[in-house]
Amino acid sequence: MSATTPPLVLSIQSHVALGHVGNDAAVFPLQRLGFEVLPVHTVQFSNHTGYGQFRGQVFDAEHIREVLAGLRDRGALSRVSAVLSGYLGDAAIGAVILEAVDEIRRDNPGVRYLCDPVMGDVGRGVFVNAAIPDFLRNLAIPCANIITPNQFEFELLTGSKLGSVDEAVRVARQLRGRGPDVVVITSLATPDIPGDQLCTLAVNGEGAWLVNTPRLALHPLPNGMGDVFSATLLARLLSGHALPQALELATATLYALVGATAEGSRDLPLVSAQEQIVEPAQRYAASEVVSP
Repeated sequence: MSATTPPLVLSIQSHVALGHVGNDAAVFPLQRLGFEVLPVHTVQFSNHTGYGQFRGQVFDAEHIREVLAGLRDRGALSRVSAVLSGYLGDAAIGAVILEAVDEIRRDNPGVRYLCDPVMGDVGRGVFVNAAIPDFLRNLAIPCANIITPNQFEFELLTGSKLGSVDEAVRVARQLRGRGPDVVVITSLATPDIPGDQLCTLAVNGEGAWLVNTPRLALHPLPNGMGDVFSATLLARLLSGHALPQALELATATLYALVGATAEGSRDLPLVSAQEQIVEPAQRYAASEVVSP
């Protein structure tokens, strides 16, 4: 594409006035990496839940459908190169997202849909509406090209309990058979991974790659880390990077941003450390996983 017409990404996520989660974590990294973004907000809150009490409104599915209809009227949907979704307030909004993906694919069969299946995490358990896991497992995942669950979410999606990296690769390959081409598992901490490290695993039809990073002693960890990772990974893949390189760059960006976060802060320093989005200072190599 020419410099005057950057690729267009439709990002359907939450919006907060204070903090960096959802679209407020994803849009800026996508823009810094050269993409125009159509942010469609599923909620508008004063702040994210990491700050405790918040005010605002959850939008219903019809509101999202109306905003998308306006974009269709302007001819914007037919120009979308990728769709990004994260936290879903309810399954009805998810259904609207899948409708939009199907419509865009009719105009552009090559459009890529990255679904971050946000459901929960270790220590917090499941924190979404009870209908969301089944919706993601049965409808969203088969529709997606790329998925980026953390280990807790991956195990919830697949009904597995991962005992090793090799097992994670095997189950990810089985999940690929249900639709997504690329399966990425974040915050991977199987028993064969040293306790002072966290890993990110990426699997596609060509192979499997693992990036190891040291654990950072930061408490609390900032909100929005998965949102930034997914947006950055998508941008790198859309820019033409092969999966191992995209994995390295997205992991390096997130690690650098977390490392630059002030103790006690609930948010990643996206603006003050924005150079880490474009050119992260330190890379961790993606090693190929050769499974039996």
